[in-house]
Amino acid sequence: MAEPFCEQEDDGETVLSVIIADGPTDRIDKALARSVPEEASLSRTRLMRMIAQGAVLIAGQAVTDPKTKVSAGDAVLLILEPPTDVETLAEDIPLTVMYEDDDLIVIDKPAGMVVHPAPGTPNGTLVNALLAHCGETLSGIGGERRPGIVHRIDKETTGLLVVAKSDKAHHGLAAQFEKHTVNRRYLALVHAVPNAADPRLRGVKGVTFETGGIIRIATLLARHKTDRQRQAVVWHDGRHAVTRVRVLEAFADQAALVECWLETGRTHQIRVHMTYAGHSLLGDQTYGGKRKLSPKAVGEGPAALGNGFARQALHAATLGFTHPVSGEWLEFTSQLPEDMAHLLAALRAGKEAPAE
Repeated sequence: MAEPFCEQEDDGETVLSVIIADGPTDRIDKALARSVPEEASLSRTRLMRMIAQGAVLIAGQAVTDPKTKVSAGDAVLLILEPPTDVETLAEDIPLTVMYEDDDLIVIDKPAGMVVHPAPGTPNGTLVNALLAHCGETLSGIGGERRPGIVHRIDKETTGLLVVAKSDKAHHGLAAQFEKHTVNRRYLALVHAVPNAADPRLRGVKGVTFETGGIIRIATLLARHKTDRQRQAVVWHDGRHAVTRVRVLEAFADQAALVECWLETGRTHQIRVHMTYAGHSLLGDQTYGGKRKLSPKAVGEGPAALGNGFARQALHAATLGFTHPVSGEWLEFTSQLPEDMAHLLAALRAGKEAPAE
């Protein structure tokens, strides 16, 4: 095992002294990946970049070739520059903060907010807002002073997101998402009522049933062949995706409030899986098609609200994870946003709800 690293500040730079541990390789890139202590939070990608930049020294000499030979017991110095500010503009956008400490922040995202800047949305995003909100408390992700995005929810989906503020938190959270140990539960309003007794649903490939009325949908997902903005269920050359669904309330045979939770987290996963199972989300213009609620079945008012719903009726309601630094289990719950709560109340009221 490597000895504990030493750390000192020198003109704003951090110098880490690492002792190469015993191992199967004598290449410096692989030896460092094995020997740098976990608490340093240096990914292999960042170590490779540091080697290329001449920020890795042996006996006072910079090593720039990742194939340089090293031996167990060699002392290697790593020069870490202070975090740099990213070019993304910090914007003073109001945020609903559920929790925040030195390492992470949990946000309750509103509908209409994109998580990360992209060519079509360079500003007004959650990242822009976090740069302004967190400011100097961002200790740097990969050498840059920026928030560490470890998962996303769609622009029009509301609810809970956790974002890393430090490298250590970023690595720790990313590992939990990769291992599927994060508890993510969503509430959705869908067309019709998923029912394990439905012969049609029982005949859908990839759909199985578990105790407690739980429906399990397991497929591969990939980009749609003709529309690159959409995802599609495939059975070859896709990414494994598993969604579990449970009905919480049914409204005639027209709609249902369901709870969905993710074993995996793929783009548009819940929306694609629910549509594939025959129960697309209310308001989902991308995957829902022209499906409508029947005024005769649910009432004029609820049907008008449901058929005119301006976004997919999906809310990230629960988020639980192990704090990547303290080891404490944290779990947060977000109430339904106003638009979904209003639609749900109308469906519950049935024909008594007035049209709007």
